Amino acid sequence: MTKFGRVGAAVAVAAGIGWSGHAFAQEPTQITMWSNWPDEPAKKEWVTARVKDFEAANKQCTVKLSFIPKADIYTQAKSAVRTGQAPDIFYMEPDQPEFLAGGFLEPLDSYVDLKNLEDWAKPAWTSNGKVYGVPVEAYTVELYYNKDLVKKVGVDVPASFQLTQAQFTDLVKKGVAAGITPVSQGVGDRPFPGGQLLFESLLRKLGPDDYKKLLSGELSFKDPRVQDVMTWMKGLVEAGAYPKSFSTLKLGESHFYFYNTPGALTFPDPSWFTGRAFAPPEKGGMPVGFPLGIMKFPAMDKGACPDCKTLAVAGSFVMYSKSKNKDCAGALLKSMATVDNGTKWIGEVSLQSGLKSDPAKIVSEHKDYFTELNARNSGVTYFFGTPLLYYRAKCADTYVQVMNNAFPAGLLSVQDAAEKMDAACLKK
Repeated sequence: MTKFGRVGAAVAVAAGIGWSGHAFAQEPTQITMWSNWPDEPAKKEWVTARVKDFEAANKQCTVKLSFIPKADIYTQAKSAVRTGQAPDIFYMEPDQPEFLAGGFLEPLDSYVDLKNLEDWAKPAWTSNGKVYGVPVEAYTVELYYNKDLVKKVGVDVPASFQLTQAQFTDLVKKGVAAGITPVSQGVGDRPFPGGQLLFESLLRKLGPDDYKKLLSGELSFKDPRVQDVMTWMKGLVEAGAYPKSFSTLKLGESHFYFYNTPGALTFPDPSWFTGRAFAPPEKGGMPVGFPLGIMKFPAMDKGACPDCKTLAVAGSFVMYSKSKNKDCAGALLKSMATVDNGTKWIGEVSLQSGLKSDPAKIVSEHKDYFTELNARNSGVTYFFGTPLLYYRAKCADTYVQVMNNAFPAGLLSVQDAAEKMDAACLKK
């Protein structure tokens, strides 16, 4: 738990003596880099700019940069690391521990200036005292809402920006009665969105210590407090909280569903929401003047920590342990991991970073949004990590099938969902 807080390397240019005694400049070393975010313009531009800056300062290195959807990166990388064909640098998130466990990642301590990484972000990529990833992207889990539609259905958001458990139920029912989807959410291409509303509510009900026990398999899903929240959630589902297309709606589509067509009252989403929402409207971004607001997740009855919130590291860059170009790859990662680049990320992407930053130098065209985001994150108690950062193997698969899909889709009872989770996750 923590409060949310806040390298161009000089490499000697080599020269070679060519055939017949003529001097030729040595051919630059080309490194390959796979990045996520092909459909998120601000993030794509930030990565592209960092690569261009690096190449300009390091003539002995060139970068072959490709933008690939995350799911495809994971699929391709899992095969490539085993055949020795992986790129020198690739996108990764901390919820893929098999890459580290398999020895496929290079420790970065001797390449990157670790002082430029946020202290709270380092543990996400630390193993046996070594750091294995540059944590560019960080996020909190937020509850976005359409101010106009929420007001239209007759709900006034209090000055605390936090509804009670009963008030959120009322919001859902009023949305359904008005023919407006209460909660935009879909799990068609992601293993986590369906669990966000439930697990953020469980965090607030249990408090950070017992919530960690739940995620660590030391607390049963049959605990009465967990059952209370799951029963409340079941009521929301039965009332019609989610879209009818919940099981097939993709993450990007759920953004559009919320702020464009057909529209929804609320949208639980990590603060990386901005990557799509702040794209130009013609590229799927929010319409100009959209009445965006940020609520707190509802306070649970007799909740231990109504001001708790999830904080996590997401998009990061790692080095392949069998790379033949570690000098250039390490120099690129070092050049990315600077305070200046953390400042640029926050200003340009409107999202938190695991790189340290200088708040006084942040420049953003979305200043009002960032002011509201900071206000919702003021005075909170952070819990580090999402369920899939804790769950592994069969437990993770069960979370994806049950808590991400079947339970919020209304296909399982509270008792059945709890039994399945305990069977897969509870330590005997």
